[in-house]
Amino acid sequence: MSDEAVVRSFFATLSSGDLDGVAAFFDAASTWTVCGTEIPGAGTHRGSAIVEEFLRPVRGMFEPGQPKVEITNVLAAGGWVAVEATGRGRFRTGTPYENHYAFWLKVDGGTIRTIREYMDTHYIALLTP
Repeated sequence: MSDEAVVRSFFATLSSGDLDGVAAFFDAASTWTVCGTEIPGAGTHRGSAIVEEFLRPVRGMFEPGQPKVEITNVLAAGGWVAVEATGRGRFRTGTPYENHYAFWLKVDGGTIRTIREYMDTHYIALLTP
C-alpha cells in the first residue's frame, strides 16, 4: 500500500470513530504532536498514549463518531505525506464544530511514525473550557 493510501485509510478509520482501528496504524515509537498550546490534546503523545490519553478524551468531547475529517489536498514524497483537511462535527453540548487542519505524517512500512497536526487553535480555545 502506498504511503498516501495508508494515510487516507488512517483518516477514514479516524472519521469512523473506530479508535481501536486507529491504534493499529501506530507502534510504540510513533508520535502525534498537536502543535498548539493551552488546548485539549496539546503536546506530543507516544505509542499507546496516542489513542488512550489523547484521542479518546478529545474525541469524547464530541458526539459519537465525530468529528469527521474531510481531506481536501494530499502531497506525498519520500515517506512524508502532507494533508490539508477540514474537521466537522458537533460537540456533546450541541455546539457545531468546523476547523481547518494541516497534517504532516511520516509513514514507514505501513506504520505511521510521526504526525504533526496544525489547526486554528484560537477557534478551539473559544469553544472549549
